[in-house]
Amino acid sequence: MGRLQTATVPVIVLPRGSVLLPGVVQRIPVSSNRPDVASLLAAVYTRAASNTPNGRIDTVPIACVPLASPLLGPNGQLLIENGEPKNANSEADPNRVVDPAKASKTDLFPWGVAAKITGVEGRGTGEFTLLVEGVGRVRVDKIFHEKSYLEAKVTYFPDEVLTAQPDTPLDNIFQHLKLLARELVAILKLAAILPRSGNTGLSPLLARRLDIFIARQKQPGALADFMANIVESSYEEKLQVLALLDVKNRVARVIELLDRQVNNIKNSLKIRTLSVTTPFSEIEPEKNEVWRPKKPAPPSKGVSPATGLPFPPPFGFMGGQPGGGGKGGEDEEEPNEIEELQKRLDAARLSPEAAKVADREIKRLKKIHPAQAEYAVTRTYLETLAEIPWTVTTDDRLGSQTLPRARKQLDDDHYGLDKVKKRLLEYLAVLRLKQSINDDVDAQIRQVEEELGASNVNNADSEAAAGAVTDPNLEEKLKANNAKLEVLKSKRMVDKSPILLLVGPPGVGKTSLARSVATALGRKFHRISLGGVRDEAEIRGHRRTYVAAMPGLIVQGLKKVGVANPVILLDEIDKVGGSNHHGDPSAAMLEVLDPEQNHNFNDHYVNIPIDLSKVMFIATANSLDTIPAPLLDRMETIYIPGYTTLEKRHIAMQHLVPKQIRINGLSEDQVVFSEEVVSRIIESYTREAGVRNLEREISSVLRGKAVEYADAKDSGQLDKYNPKLSVDDLERFLGIEKFEEEIAEKTSRPGIVTGLVAYSSGGNGSILFIEVADMPGKGRVQLTGKLGDVLKESVEVALTWVKAHAYELGLTQSPTDDIMKDRSIHVHCPSGSIPKDGPSSGIAQAVALISLFSGRAVPPTMAMTGEISLRGRITAVGGIKEKLIGALRAGVKMVLLPAQNRKDVKDLPQEVKDGLEIIHVSHIWEAIRIVWPDGQWPGEPELPGVESRL
Repeated sequence: MGRLQTATVPVIVLPRGSVLLPGVVQRIPVSSNRPDVASLLAAVYTRAASNTPNGRIDTVPIACVPLASPLLGPNGQLLIENGEPKNANSEADPNRVVDPAKASKTDLFPWGVAAKITGVEGRGTGEFTLLVEGVGRVRVDKIFHEKSYLEAKVTYFPDEVLTAQPDTPLDNIFQHLKLLARELVAILKLAAILPRSGNTGLSPLLARRLDIFIARQKQPGALADFMANIVESSYEEKLQVLALLDVKNRVARVIELLDRQVNNIKNSLKIRTLSVTTPFSEIEPEKNEVWRPKKPAPPSKGVSPATGLPFPPPFGFMGGQPGGGGKGGEDEEEPNEIEELQKRLDAARLSPEAAKVADREIKRLKKIHPAQAEYAVTRTYLETLAEIPWTVTTDDRLGSQTLPRARKQLDDDHYGLDKVKKRLLEYLAVLRLKQSINDDVDAQIRQVEEELGASNVNNADSEAAAGAVTDPNLEEKLKANNAKLEVLKSKRMVDKSPILLLVGPPGVGKTSLARSVATALGRKFHRISLGGVRDEAEIRGHRRTYVAAMPGLIVQGLKKVGVANPVILLDEIDKVGGSNHHGDPSAAMLEVLDPEQNHNFNDHYVNIPIDLSKVMFIATANSLDTIPAPLLDRMETIYIPGYTTLEKRHIAMQHLVPKQIRINGLSEDQVVFSEEVVSRIIESYTREAGVRNLEREISSVLRGKAVEYADAKDSGQLDKYNPKLSVDDLERFLGIEKFEEEIAEKTSRPGIVTGLVAYSSGGNGSILFIEVADMPGKGRVQLTGKLGDVLKESVEVALTWVKAHAYELGLTQSPTDDIMKDRSIHVHCPSGSIPKDGPSSGIAQAVALISLFSGRAVPPTMAMTGEISLRGRITAVGGIKEKLIGALRAGVKMVLLPAQNRKDVKDLPQEVKDGLEIIHVSHIWEAIRIVWPDGQWPGEPELPGVESRL
């Protein structure tokens, strides 16, 4: 080493934890609390402008000095080891914090780096960053505080240019350093590819550049400094590397750090390196190599003749196969990724077509380099194939107790809904009978197979005895047994699950009913919400050519439940989007819900037929209007009309009240609900088809009682707390009544008739008064009460019939007289804010007009419903159940119904049948006789027993 050079240069004190090494470019953030760096930069610009014509700041030498560590001495020796001072007189304080802007010489490490400023980022803002490149090591001899920034007298210690001779100690450790450096780069590159590795990795491009840089490096000291900056190490360890002037010692120290990190990463990734016989010195990094797969070769445990150290395999090769496709070694602890995937595919019991595709894709995967994008795409596809339940099914609970248990399960979960329960029990009964037939067929098949096996053995023995001469009778018997076996196999019953569509208003229990079905069958349940689905690919999946492609909702549901025969709920199928530029999702559902096609469902992503015939699909909808006719035709529709008041009361007392008492922190003896209270909540505070609002109102009452109970308990006055709820308490908890029920009139007058109505919101029925008044006029008819078009037409039909039969009714003196001459009428339905429509008030409108014109009053406890035709026939209407329950609640005693609705009366609750006198009429004259039994009508016709419809 020649004469050392000294100089006085500006000094940048590096932030705590930062060490700059020669050959490394580092960013130094400069904020408002580092005025010394800003002043130093200004001085550098001034000196550069005066020294060079172009004012280049990288020509002005500076020094970067790190802060001293209390754990290290001046030359990098450790002062504290294992938490104890090595020198008893050491006063090192590890917790002392030094401000770099106010550092003194004692706060600085004696060694630093001569550097140059290569750039400034963020110019023009309050904060900026200096780009500083280390040039060589310097020793800080003296510090000057004369300016706003530090200056120091330093001595330069440049590294000697060494030419490592082969087989020398320096060359050996230099080659070892290269080996570990390239191994670290390879492992970091692998860490970037492996999923969920938890390690920071390198991109393939950056790893390639680093590998080339390491291979081309000729100076051991420069490579040691470069790798010391990359390797994970503590602040003190980097200071020790900075203080090592001897190249051999520095390289040895960096080898220790590299070896430690490589072993740590190997342990975390669970990768065991394999030695190969090709040394890195034979690799030409300048050559743009193209990776090609090689046949797996047994791992070599040889060592490099140059270094005597084992070499790691090239990246991507584990035993000669890309992506870890081969055996690692005798002590391999865990199978590689492709073998694991192959085992999963074998365990999945794929269909023959799926197994063929999986085998082809596995072979392709072994030939793809893991760094390529196609590798991840193919691996994800194979993982999807392994997760689809191709043949795994849940055994149905079929036995002598199947139907009673399912019936009890459905009755416990839902009150009413007899049609749905009946259909599900029918399916269970059919399924059980099919299984019984299959059991008998299986027993016969086993018997024939045993006979066939015995015949084969006898045939083999006879052939051996007779010298390979076959017995014709035995052959015919074998053929007959084989034919019998095929016939028996064809007799096996194949189950095709029904595809049900539950239609009804919100809150009636469609979704929870589907869950109860799965529980009763003992199958797994999965819900798919179709509301707002606008893309066909969400149903059928995306093709694998697209980025981030994935299977459709159906296949994802099968993956989630893990069996091929779950109960899948297609919720809100009436809200699926129509045809648009993304396709038609409702058309994509045709194949899913077609019993004749869904055994061969083709998802775009999987692109292999999937059998959906074992899946029990239950769809729900609020309306059938938005469901396309072809899709509706593929489903078995079951209408759930909504709960009546009686059913709601039962549901509230049996389910909702106990549930809400538990939710609100009370016990059943602390709040007592009566049926009268529940009925008042149903009638006066809710008007819905389901029970959601009813449950909310019950919860509101219980929260009020919870406040009362908590206050009484806190004040020690529990004796004043009344657990019983009364009707008068409801207004205190729920406010004034939201809905008012109509009550039958006690007196009657001409022109007023009681009709029946079922609210469009479902579930509730009530009476509806129809009021007709006449006045002098010119035959004008005025309609009020927010009547719909159909209801207005009913008024017109009723008025036409009355005008046409006015003489027969005794309302005019002559058949040619006009009853509306010199008069106008006004038809009104009270509760004008509630829209009213429907065809069910024709008979009531006609009777009201006859009552007005004849002056005869209609009994106030009589109600009627039915549509009327111009011939006077009374036709069927809907909502009979809700209407009659509302009539009974309103105090009606007699109800006139169309004769065609006789079948609907059978479904009425028994208390409604007992409380009402129900009379069926088929013509308006029959209704007139019943309303006014003592009335005399001049032209009353004799109605035939059977009316001709020809």
